[in-house]
Amino acid sequence: MDVPSQGTSVVWFRRDLRLADHPALERARRRGPVVCLFVVDPAILGRRHHRAPERLKFLRAGLEELGSRLRERGVPLVIREGHPADAVPRVCTEAGADLVVAGAEVSPLGRARDRRVAENLGDAGIAIELHGGDLLAEPEDVPGPAGDGYKVFTPFHRVWREIAPPPHLPAPGSLSGPELRCDGLGALPDGAPLLPAGPAAARERMVSYIRSGAADAYGGRRNDVAADATSGLSPYLRFGMCTGPQIGRALGLPGVIEGGRAELWRQVAWREFFHHLLARHPHAARTAWREDLRGVRWNDDERAFGAWQTGRTGYPLVDAAMRQLAIEGRMHNRTRMVAASFLVKDLLIDWRRGETVFMQRLLDGDPANNNGGWQWVAGTGADAAPYFRVMNPVLQSKKFDADGAYIRRHVPELARVPAPLIHEPWRMTAADQEAAACVIGRDYPAPIVDHADRRAEALERYAAARGQGREER
Repeated sequence: MDVPSQGTSVVWFRRDLRLADHPALERARRRGPVVCLFVVDPAILGRRHHRAPERLKFLRAGLEELGSRLRERGVPLVIREGHPADAVPRVCTEAGADLVVAGAEVSPLGRARDRRVAENLGDAGIAIELHGGDLLAEPEDVPGPAGDGYKVFTPFHRVWREIAPPPHLPAPGSLSGPELRCDGLGALPDGAPLLPAGPAAARERMVSYIRSGAADAYGGRRNDVAADATSGLSPYLRFGMCTGPQIGRALGLPGVIEGGRAELWRQVAWREFFHHLLARHPHAARTAWREDLRGVRWNDDERAFGAWQTGRTGYPLVDAAMRQLAIEGRMHNRTRMVAASFLVKDLLIDWRRGETVFMQRLLDGDPANNNGGWQWVAGTGADAAPYFRVMNPVLQSKKFDADGAYIRRHVPELARVPAPLIHEPWRMTAADQEAAACVIGRDYPAPIVDHADRRAEALERYAAARGQGREER
């Protein structure tokens, strides 16, 4: 559809709650009057993965911040409740707009929604344009040798890392546009978020992290779970309060970056790899990517699932991770993997149940990254850990929380347990337990499963599923 060079545009904000480095907003500004819109969709809020009060508080705070910055520049942030397929065309009609611009989406849900919106806009003679900006590279920018993308991270990263971040695009100094009715943010939970929201908070965190030397030390410290030496930028990336290209430029790109900075940039590549995978393979949102592992037999054990959710499994590192998640809405990446592996390989519970719990509690809960991480651990995804790799929660604890500082921080029952025993408190003698004021079975649970036994059973079930998959083909 031909779009006139001038006219009123609706900028439909979604996961891009910022003003700088926003190609869609700049496109609208150059055309003329602008309406800035965010649609609160009750149907989305009712889905299991989005019943996440703390993340929604963070979203609300980010929208309030965005509204303030827009108002300073001359226009409001218009909030509408309802399905975007109805709300977006209605706002266009009210504003006399002939173009909608928005950031590109990769999730199956987002893409399906955008198709419905585009159909309704087309019926009304209104064009829609989707622009990049949040990712360094959109899926179509990294087609792979066969044109269907990459299924293995290493070759993806080899190509991706050669892409230079685009130049900085400043926030517009001023905007103009019509005043429209605003429904407000009453559908989102109120209250202080666990983190300050908005691009300014994201930038402050990014700059302080790099200037402190933490980015340079990232490679050597990133797996130290007690040090909490990761960047903490993932919640801001989740809502586009900062972007991958912004991080790249802050690290020194398009120049040469090495050491810890290169390691940190590599983690951004993993994020984009998972986004590309889900965009190209939408079935993976709720199904094992690997067809031969879709028939794994899972346990339906609510007692064990409840113990895992509440951090009462008897394995200290797993319990510390789940308790941190419940209180802080975040987890170190290493402990995410350990907790996920324990659910899938030790408790033999379907990875999708754990994926939902994480989505409901994580501030940075992102469909592509959460799904990619769970399928990596479960061994069911593209370029996943082999299904026979089972994380030993005790060895992981000894290696990445050697003196038990992380465990003591989140499992206070174990605060007085000496370091040699804190990873396996059930090995304490009766005298040790009395001295530590931690009686196993009373103050802290005994292990709910035997890791060695469950590891063997997990391997049997995975092997059986693979054999069944071959027979069916």
